[in-house]
Amino acid sequence: MRRGYGSFLMAKDTEKLIRQLSLISYLMAERRPVTALEIRRDVEGYSGMNEDAFARRFYADRAELESLGITLTVDKPADGAAEQENYSLRPENFHLPAIAFTDEELASLQFALSLLDGEFAYAEPLRLALQQISWGRPSPLESPDQRSLALGITASAGGHELSQRLAKVETAIFRQKTITFDYFTIERDAVGARKVDPYHLLFRGGQFYLLGRSHERDAIRVFRLSRMRGKVAYATKAEHDFRRPADFDPRGYAARADWQFGDEVGTAEVAVSERLAWQVERHFGRFGEVQPSTQDGAITLATPYASARQLISWVLGLGEHAHVSGPPELIAEAEERIALIERLHDGELELAPPARRKAGTAPVAHVEDERRPETAIRPERFARLVTLATILIAAGREERRLTVAEVCEAIQVSDAELREDVNVLNVVNFGGGSYVLYAEIHDDDTIEVDPEPYADNFDRPARLLPVEAKALIAAIDLIGDHLPAGALSGARAKIVAALGVDPMEQGLQVADSGADDSEIARVASKAIASHRLLKLDYYKANEDEFSERTVEPYALVNGREGWYVASFDPEKDDVRHFRLDRIRHAEVLRKGFQRRPEVDPAADVEGWPRTGEVPASQTARVWISPERARWAREERPVAEELRDGSLIVELSFAGTDWLVREVLKEAGDAAVLEPEDAREAVLAAARRLRAAARA
Repeated sequence: MRRGYGSFLMAKDTEKLIRQLSLISYLMAERRPVTALEIRRDVEGYSGMNEDAFARRFYADRAELESLGITLTVDKPADGAAEQENYSLRPENFHLPAIAFTDEELASLQFALSLLDGEFAYAEPLRLALQQISWGRPSPLESPDQRSLALGITASAGGHELSQRLAKVETAIFRQKTITFDYFTIERDAVGARKVDPYHLLFRGGQFYLLGRSHERDAIRVFRLSRMRGKVAYATKAEHDFRRPADFDPRGYAARADWQFGDEVGTAEVAVSERLAWQVERHFGRFGEVQPSTQDGAITLATPYASARQLISWVLGLGEHAHVSGPPELIAEAEERIALIERLHDGELELAPPARRKAGTAPVAHVEDERRPETAIRPERFARLVTLATILIAAGREERRLTVAEVCEAIQVSDAELREDVNVLNVVNFGGGSYVLYAEIHDDDTIEVDPEPYADNFDRPARLLPVEAKALIAAIDLIGDHLPAGALSGARAKIVAALGVDPMEQGLQVADSGADDSEIARVASKAIASHRLLKLDYYKANEDEFSERTVEPYALVNGREGWYVASFDPEKDDVRHFRLDRIRHAEVLRKGFQRRPEVDPAADVEGWPRTGEVPASQTARVWISPERARWAREERPVAEELRDGSLIVELSFAGTDWLVREVLKEAGDAAVLEPEDAREAVLAAARRLRAAARA
């Protein structure tokens, strides 16, 4: 093979990457502190610069490598003369420490990628991260049964526009760049300009949120990315605009209940009867303080709140087994909202006339997420090049030819991108003598690799770069304790120990679904993995009763409202999904079962888990108040706009009890128009709520 530079145009970014990789190769090859003069003379990309240009470029390259977690050691002379500084790169500052994964942990991580690939917004850096952490380990012969888990919620970016927005925000967080954008403030129904120092991303309830300092308020604010309008732009041309405060802790934002977002206004007291005390204490106790009541088995939850309406909405959704018991002003508002629900459903509801549409305009339609597979976050090209180098060097040492197709698939690049990346690696410190490889792509699209003497510097996996580490931990947190092998929590702890920091605190956090279902999930996962029957003590919220079921568990499935165990119920002779947060107790029985080939637990994953709309036999027309119309447009199909700003939406439902609960949770901002029996059911439920609160 003959070394050649290849014919490609070197853009500024490509030149920078060659310099940075050449600098790493040179320092790792020398294995001793070197001077700036030696670096300027011997490292590809610096030799043609004058002293001032070299000083600027070298400083910038060092800073960028440090931001990627690759820190050069600087030995300063006693007199402080900068030109006499010596530089070195310790192997531990570049190479990833070996992580002793078990086969089960490694299989679980690979399974996580197979579940998320193509939709997860961080799928590409996740793929590179998994290649790095599993380097040198043979692929396990068996991985968790891919039918044992299905994901309705995958942290997808949600279409082209939101993907671009997310990518820009992610880069701004990493580079500490202030951003500007227009934002739709839904509470005020107004769009205004915003200038924000972006600190952190949060994925919660199927949506991405930005946490950052608003310059307009000089305070931390939360921005939903889907409510940003137009282009996200950098506010300045500076390299960095801000430093994230050391005392900023994003974990508190992920651990809040829906009624706790915003500035706290007080502490609510919610009385819960014995019937639902177990559920409220298990799943919502962490949002406040649980106190035993004077009644047997009943409790009172004292919880700070920022939004009275959100708090009351949650309480009303619990039915007559819970009511607001303090403070007086919150009790009064809850009573007013219950009375409003009664008035809206007692007799005929008078509606405003339909809004006039301009000629040629179409009726208002509900806009769903585009759902097309599109990765929002592309990893830094530096990470891609380092990963590619390890792949090529390994093949060269085995005297094994690779195909262009298999390498493109491994690192998710196009044919053209791969050829350019190979050209870049071919010239890494070629002029300085510590080059690492030469790869040639032949006419039959095979790749022949000749590792050079200094390939040792890149034949071990490099440290995970920030976006790779974030992608890896986010993927683990999205799935949580819901794999049958139960190996992800152990893998997570080992990864954090190897990195020395939890990436969750460095720019991206996946909030849990709200419910603490980990104990039930472990029991269900054990039954799924062992193909044994699962006995459930299940609360049927629609019918307000407990039911004992013995089912054949097939998979855990996540959706908009939480996690479910998809099962075949012999008693019903059909597939049933049981929400984990409604399972009071679960037990794995000794008796096993044979999997039924006709049962596909993931068959519905594209439907109700993502949309929240279950297969239904009826459709209700529901009026939404002008005050809540803006929120309804984001969530519901809009059938008609009325002149006073209110809406009529259509809700598909299979059971009247479910529809009643959904309307109650709107806390007086919704009313069923038809069918009539559903109107009467809401009225009856509101009267029961009023009676229970006064009892």
